[in-house]
Amino acid sequence: MLKNILSATLILCAGLACAQKPSNTVDSYYPLLRKTFNENNAFKTVAFVEQRWRVPGNAGFNQSIYEVEKILQAAGFKKEVKGEADGPLTYRLETRELRQPAWDPINAEVTIEGESQPLLKFATNRNMLAMNSGSTPAGGVTAEVVYVDRSELKNLSPEKVKGKIVFAETSTGQVYSAAVKNGALGAFGYNMPAYTQPEKNVNSIQFGGIRNDDTLSHNFGILLSYQAKERLKAALAKGPVKVHVITESKMYASKELTLVANARGAAKPGERFVFSAHVQEPGANDNASGVGTLAEMARVTAELINQKKFTPERTITFLWGVEISSTARYIKENAERAKGILWGMSLDMVGEDTKKTGGTFLIEKMPDPSAIWTRGEDKHTEWGGRALSEKDMFPHYFNDLVLDRCKQQGKENGWVVKSNPFEGGSDHTPFLQAKIPGLLMWHFTDVFYHTDADRLDKVSPWEMKNCGVSALATAYTLTAANEATTLALVTELQKDATDRLQAEYQLGLQAIKGGSPAADERHKIDVWAKWYVDAIDKMTDINVNGETTQIRGKIAAAQKTVSELNKKLDEGLK
Repeated sequence: MLKNILSATLILCAGLACAQKPSNTVDSYYPLLRKTFNENNAFKTVAFVEQRWRVPGNAGFNQSIYEVEKILQAAGFKKEVKGEADGPLTYRLETRELRQPAWDPINAEVTIEGESQPLLKFATNRNMLAMNSGSTPAGGVTAEVVYVDRSELKNLSPEKVKGKIVFAETSTGQVYSAAVKNGALGAFGYNMPAYTQPEKNVNSIQFGGIRNDDTLSHNFGILLSYQAKERLKAALAKGPVKVHVITESKMYASKELTLVANARGAAKPGERFVFSAHVQEPGANDNASGVGTLAEMARVTAELINQKKFTPERTITFLWGVEISSTARYIKENAERAKGILWGMSLDMVGEDTKKTGGTFLIEKMPDPSAIWTRGEDKHTEWGGRALSEKDMFPHYFNDLVLDRCKQQGKENGWVVKSNPFEGGSDHTPFLQAKIPGLLMWHFTDVFYHTDADRLDKVSPWEMKNCGVSALATAYTLTAANEATTLALVTELQKDATDRLQAEYQLGLQAIKGGSPAADERHKIDVWAKWYVDAIDKMTDINVNGETTQIRGKIAAAQKTVSELNKKLDEGLK
């Protein structure tokens, strides 16, 4: 039966050139981008940004924004006076009052009384001081450490913890909330997830925070590494333990900055492709790599426009700000602008040296059936994802188009490209919440994720170049697409669809052998087929000059091919 179905597929595809390559318009961007994108520029920006501990409004965050502004200015972007229409390359710096004070960590050190070697020190564990911690009095404080089980936190008594430091093996924020309200001076917490391999990376600490409720507070939270946790527990096993704690931070009123640059579309400036990279978080890969890659992408775009080697017919927007909230505001604050956002892409953790971090490059897909039935080559990351339902689906060509652009880059140099079902948690989510196609470029699993080991030596300029070239090839293709490009992309997606259905058919056969009802397996293929038929239908918005008779005919033919294959595969699963 399978052999007959495969033959039928070939016949169905033959007249529509299923295996046809994209048009030269798509292919031609790659040599240009590979030549122009300078990975050393991106790496230099990462080196600047990753030195700074970045939270909204603080010195490190603002300095990083201003550094990117300098790059834009040098590239030829002009600061807006009246608006985006001021020129082909413009930028603006948006400022907003912060609701809470900005916070800068300055120093911290913890020493067990009677020991000469500090348990932790900020110079080597820059994540040890919980965000929003205050400063201890000059010279620090010495206090007894009280270990409690996490289950005891709900019932702490002032008699047990007042004037002491509470230690529990859970998040420092959780310990702090329970301890300080009962009179404790501060909190120690340990909460390293298994994927960080804490027993191997014994000095790693993931950053975390405590509530920001008192700018004059001397209270503090300390996050422990595996090694520090084990040392402290060993000391406690011998009897009462006192520690000397020094914390120093700054808390001050500030403004939140968002940087927005535009390469204005020549024909339809109101329609746009939006890139977003968040600035906060103290790591190199997360997310100095996104900031640096996007800065170089903006510079490359300006250079090619100025040299008249590329002209976007639609606007390309580059945005740097606070994760999720800056992107969400960009969409929500201007309803007319939001109508013109056709595609969005988040660059988050795009610079991983995969040999060092253990991660791989991923495109996190918009909700498709792999987020309902995760099987075969589809896998959720250790970051975590929940199973979605059919009502959550977001059928669109953007998933496959971006994956194909990345794979096209990988064919040149062996770059490994994979994808994961939708999980959320970055700047692609505001696009999706607004019913705008949005994707995430990232890497995972990363054993140094959110830890103070996420430093410059874990960043790969080569990886950033691959991400940047692929992202720009996608944006250039979509913002300057003509009829020929659109037709080629329909052909490409048709092949992606038939490949997926064939793969799901094979998985269905295996599942049936394992006891799964045939009706369930047919339903999965039916859902995939419908998803692709609907995704192909969305391709009417690709051509800058709008839908044509030929495009509509090509779309209809591709949908027919997918539907007919769906019927044949259903027959094979009876």
